Amino acid sequence: MFRKSSVLFLIFAAVTLAGVIGVSAQTAPVTGTVELLKADGTREPVAGALVEPFRMDVKSGSPSAQTNKKGEFSFAGLQATSNFILSVSAPGASPTYITNVRAGQEKLLITMSPGDGSRMSEDDVRKGLAAKPTGTEPTMTPEEAKKAQADYEVKKAAVEGKNAKAVKTNEIVSAALKAGNEAFATKNYDLAITKYDEGIAADADYVGSAPIFHNNRGAALMSRGVDTYNKAVKATDVSEKVASLGQAKKDFADASEGYTKSWNILKNAQAADIVDKGNYDATKLGTLRGAKDTFQMAVRTEQVDPATIEAAKILIPEYISVEPDAAKKAQASLALADLYRVVGDSENAITAYKMILEKTPDDQDAMVGAGLSLVNLGFINNDKTKMQEGSNLLQKFASVAPDTNKYKADAVALIDTLKREQNVTPQKVTPSKSAPAKKRN
Repeated sequence: MFRKSSVLFLIFAAVTLAGVIGVSAQTAPVTGTVELLKADGTREPVAGALVEPFRMDVKSGSPSAQTNKKGEFSFAGLQATSNFILSVSAPGASPTYITNVRAGQEKLLITMSPGDGSRMSEDDVRKGLAAKPTGTEPTMTPEEAKKAQADYEVKKAAVEGKNAKAVKTNEIVSAALKAGNEAFATKNYDLAITKYDEGIAADADYVGSAPIFHNNRGAALMSRGVDTYNKAVKATDVSEKVASLGQAKKDFADASEGYTKSWNILKNAQAADIVDKGNYDATKLGTLRGAKDTFQMAVRTEQVDPATIEAAKILIPEYISVEPDAAKKAQASLALADLYRVVGDSENAITAYKMILEKTPDDQDAMVGAGLSLVNLGFINNDKTKMQEGSNLLQKFASVAPDTNKYKADAVALIDTLKREQNVTPQKVTPSKSAPAKKRN
């Protein structure tokens, strides 16, 4: 789940060091980089270049090396008592060589020019050396070589600094995840949230870690919100009750916003940053499911902040598109409608409930939700048509819902109020036989 480049860098460094220690005292490593100097003056690393070492004093070679994608090459050990020629060839470049290379030299910079990609044999190199035994790189002047080496040192320092930062970041991320998960397991949600925040701050945009921290933080916030709500329900002091309910609402909202951030990071991730597709897909689904649970809890406690609804408008359609379980899809659709109803956004609530009823006309939750929202909107706008439609749905709901349903008593009372105060009597409703009545807990 963490950045793997820095981990691989550490492993590579350890292996390289072990190789150096095992080499005889009569040899020493040689390292460097091959770059292509283009016509416009820009430079780029040459990947896959063949670097061949030849002794200058006798006709004798050593095993060749090939540059990596950064243009880097290395020889574990060249004989310390000899000078070498390094002959370099690469596709799309003119072959070149540098002379008087000694064992132990590092950070060499070899510059190539665009060309036909041909390779010089050892004899070709020696003939060229005999014709121009300058001991310098034939494609660069000393001034160019000095400047190129200085540029290389700057680039290398930047890479080394970046790698060092990545190592430190991984340490922070690993420690924060461990501490956060341990705190969550013991229900110390305050500490868990703090540790997850540390993990997010360490690498806020990295797809391999940030979404996991946001998701874990969301779970901790929702759990803390539930605990705070339960505390509020039991509180006898009004100020304490109001403060606790406000904190619970904020926790649900913060969790919702965190899931949105997680989703955006995952959705916008570049293919090269997705190291493990299986884990990536699992994290996406976990993000959406965690968000849905938070939305449902906000509805159940009736602690809904506008930020929670804004997150739901984005994440619930995404959840429905990937969730394979039809019942869970329906639960998510209902959650969005309920969120609108709880905050009094009756128009959007009615639209969302009716979309559910179009598919499942006998859905009790959608029936009562739509009925309550229609009556509410009718009272606000003094619209008897809306009151009548709402009354009809509430009557249909009351005729099929069990007495244990928490909304049945409210529905019956509201129907009576409509009769007495608005002269709105529900039309006789016969429950549909096309499908059994559905109730979601």
